[in-house]
Amino acid sequence: MLNAVNSKSAILLATWLYVCSMPLMAQDQPEQLQSQVGTQDDAPNTELRIEDKTQFIERNENATPLSEQVEALKRAALELNRDLLLLEEDLLFPANTQVAVYVSLDVGEYFAMDAVKLTIDGDLVASHLYTQKQNSALVRGGIQRLYLGNLKTGQHEITAFFHGIGPQNREYKRGASYTLTKDQKPTMLEIKVRDSSRNMQPTFEFKEWHL
Repeated sequence: MLNAVNSKSAILLATWLYVCSMPLMAQDQPEQLQSQVGTQDDAPNTELRIEDKTQFIERNENATPLSEQVEALKRAALELNRDLLLLEEDLLFPANTQVAVYVSLDVGEYFAMDAVKLTIDGDLVASHLYTQKQNSALVRGGIQRLYLGNLKTGQHEITAFFHGIGPQNREYKRGASYTLTKDQKPTMLEIKVRDSSRNMQPTFEFKEWHL
C-alpha cells in the first residue's frame, strides 16, 4: 500500500515538474527561432551590401572623366589627320617629281611684305596675301611653305614677285628668278628675304636644299 502511494506521488511530482518546465521551453524556442530567422534574413542583406560595394568600387576605378575622353579622341583625330596628309602628299607628289618652295623673312626697316606670287615656266602656281600676324611670325624665324607640286626632270624657270612697303614707307615691288635643274630626288627651294644695310633695301635670293 505504501509503495503504491509512493509511486503515485513520484508520478504526480514528475508530471508537475514537466508542466512547469513547458513555459520555459516555449520561451526559449521563439528566441532560438528568431535568432535563426534573423541570421538567415541578415545573410542575403550582407551579401547584397558586399556586392553593391564591390560594384561601386569597380565603377569608380573604371570611370574616366569626359574631358579626358574628349582629349584622347582629339589627339587620335590629329594623329590620323597627320598620317592621312602625309600619305596624300606621298601619293600626289612622288619623290622623283616633288618640288616645294618656302619663304623666309629676315627684315627690319627696309621691307614689310604684303603679297607674293610664284610662277614656274611662266605659269602662276601660287600666291599669298600676308597679314600683320603672319609677317610677325616670319620675322621671328618662321618659314612658310608657299608651293608644293610636281615637275618633270630638266630645267625650269622659277620666279617670285614680291609686293610690300619698302624704304621710306614707299610701295615696293621686286622680282627674283632662279633656274632649277630638276633630278629624280625631291627638291626644296627657300626664298630668303633679307635687309641689306649696305644697299639700304631688301634682297631676295633662292637657296636650294639637297635632301
